[in-house]
Amino acid sequence: MEIAIVLTLLVIAVVLFATEKLSIEIVTLLMLIILASARIISPEEAFAGFSSDFIIIIASIFILSAALQETGILDFVVLRLVRLAHQSSNLMLLIVMVVTGVVSAFMNNTTVTAMFVTPLVGLSKRINTSASKLLMPLAFAAILGGTCTLIGTSTNVAVSGYIAKTGLPPVGLFEISGIGVVIFMIGLAYMMTIGQRMLPSHEDQQLAEEYKLQRYLTEIVVRADSPLVGQLVFASDLTSLNFRILNVIRGSDNFLPDFRTRIQENDVLLVEGDLDNLMKVKETKGIDIMADVILEKDLQTDNIRLAELLVARQSNLIGRTVKEVNFLQRYGLVVLAISRHGETLRSKIGSIHLQLGDLLLVQGSPERLSQLRNSNNLALLDEFEPLLFKKRKGIIAISCFIVAILLGTLELLPLSIAFLLAALCTILFRCIGSEKAYAAIDFKLLILIGGMTAFGTAMENSGAADFLAEGIVDLLGALGKVAVLGGFILLTVILTQPMSNAAAALVVVPVALRTAESLGSDPRAFAIAIMLAASVSLVTPFEPACILVYSPGKYRFFDFIKVGSPLTLLLMIAILMMVPVIWPL
Repeated sequence: MEIAIVLTLLVIAVVLFATEKLSIEIVTLLMLIILASARIISPEEAFAGFSSDFIIIIASIFILSAALQETGILDFVVLRLVRLAHQSSNLMLLIVMVVTGVVSAFMNNTTVTAMFVTPLVGLSKRINTSASKLLMPLAFAAILGGTCTLIGTSTNVAVSGYIAKTGLPPVGLFEISGIGVVIFMIGLAYMMTIGQRMLPSHEDQQLAEEYKLQRYLTEIVVRADSPLVGQLVFASDLTSLNFRILNVIRGSDNFLPDFRTRIQENDVLLVEGDLDNLMKVKETKGIDIMADVILEKDLQTDNIRLAELLVARQSNLIGRTVKEVNFLQRYGLVVLAISRHGETLRSKIGSIHLQLGDLLLVQGSPERLSQLRNSNNLALLDEFEPLLFKKRKGIIAISCFIVAILLGTLELLPLSIAFLLAALCTILFRCIGSEKAYAAIDFKLLILIGGMTAFGTAMENSGAADFLAEGIVDLLGALGKVAVLGGFILLTVILTQPMSNAAAALVVVPVALRTAESLGSDPRAFAIAIMLAASVSLVTPFEPACILVYSPGKYRFFDFIKVGSPLTLLLMIAILMMVPVIWPL
């Protein structure tokens, strides 16, 4: 009975993770409540994962990464690198991928990707290269770079913590560096050759044309007899009919309306909405519809600009609608359209829930857009302007990071204590404020990892791990240990599509450990193979680093399948060949 409950919960979790009907932390906590209520795990076991030292390591690395960003040292490095290679797209791609991989070996790959997206988009325009040729390789380099050290990705830390809980030695800080470097080099060589040829190349278009705004915009002239005269723009008859008034042209002035703007006779209004409905109300509303096609120049003036904003990682806008956050009042910008996973969303903009990686086409003043350059919520995809480099604090932050690595590597301090001390020092030396430090921690990820660790315990307590292990041994055992290991690598890669990498690894590891024991193999070798396999699944753009580049690169879903599938297969083979050599089965 308990096995059925656990496996049913697993299937439900996979479906909910894939459909995103509920946020991942809510799904995780609900699973813990059900497992504890069914007495499959005790309350202590349910919450043991949240008190583990690997949670402290992950949280500390988030703070250290944010401190490096806050001091401007990362922007300083990015600027120097891209200046070095801005004359050649191939040289720039090589340098960016190598540096991204090195940095990602010690930082969260999503953070590293976000750091490079804005400058690469700006520089691609400067050297007349499609951003699509640079951004997917950037995301892949960030993901694969995380396989080079224990702290390169939260998945590594979580798996290491889980196997340590079972009595096996934890993974050393640089224990996987050898195989990780090989994995990264395979990815680098592939993207510089075969992958680069398969990447799409998009011609640079005007934003109005790219988002096909001409089909949804028109200009209308308000006649003297129109009941619109004297009405507030945001409470007008047009607004009640779901039309949006974007611009008001009054005489020689072209401006964005605010909540105090009233419509006057002879105003020319730039209106967005269903033009068929607009034609139906033309006579009764006292308006003249202009036949001219809306072009970029109609949407931009000396005082009004179009721009693209990327919804950043951990933005407090995620999950909220444009209307809920009072976007116009908060930022002084009008959202014209949203690009998500290759699809442009235009209808009922105010009710669309924003997601990580959404690209917002906005209209507003240059001053308002400039204010977003230091925003943690939105990244302006424009000319790259680095943060002011705070040299002294930057040196302190990077020194804290390096000292933590040395203390942990030499085992002078436990890894968790070393990184916690380093994170604390960056706050004490004011490299980052305490509020920004707390905001930098991805608590959703910590809840997911802590909860899925408890789910692994539930699989052991219920006998589900033994049940699945026996089935796998019966199915593949006759083919040998390497074949069984290959089956687990494939299963992990498949599960990372609907689930996060860490969640997929923590689901598979308990079963793999039991299977290894049944075969008389080293369970640690199986765990490390699964840990690495969770980080090489590049088939679909569901990894947060890939989501961040999806819209700015103007990719289609099939682009990731076409480019990522062969690379994923190569990396799976590399793991299957190398793990048994380094960690004998």
